[in-house]
Amino acid sequence: MSNTELPLVEIHHKYMARAFMLAEQAFENDEIPVGAIVVYKGQIIGKGYNQVEMLNDPTAHAEMLAISAACETISEKYLSDCTLYVTLEPCPMCAGAAVWSKLGRIVFGAQDAKSGGCGSVFNIVSNNKLNHRVEVIQGIMESESEYLLKEFFKQKRT
Repeated sequence: MSNTELPLVEIHHKYMARAFMLAEQAFENDEIPVGAIVVYKGQIIGKGYNQVEMLNDPTAHAEMLAISAACETISEKYLSDCTLYVTLEPCPMCAGAAVWSKLGRIVFGAQDAKSGGCGSVFNIVSNNKLNHRVEVIQGIMESESEYLLKEFFKQKRT
């Protein structure tokens, strides 16, 4: 069955499951388990998972890596016809990158009550003072994403 035949929520779930697999990879690499993919016309054109510790780079968030890969794949700096799927609500840095890359949509799983940039703490992607606004859909695979994050931090505390 092609994407055009699936209901939108099932399409979102399909791609979020791919992002979740990347979050599991981050978990296995002892990184905060966040995974992200960028989809353009039904194709994954960028993907990433948190690699902050591995690369010693505070900007190596899943979303930043996925956005950079997507731009490289299509040889464009703007991703207006693309959707970013990410297991955790983007932070202010990643939300800013979504605005600057003119992403069309962000679909995320779990909210980030401490540093969310898409509505929880800040709402960078919908700020009327910026030159672009990004559509946001939240709560796709929310419980699975929250569980993985809680397990990661539970292991860190023991």
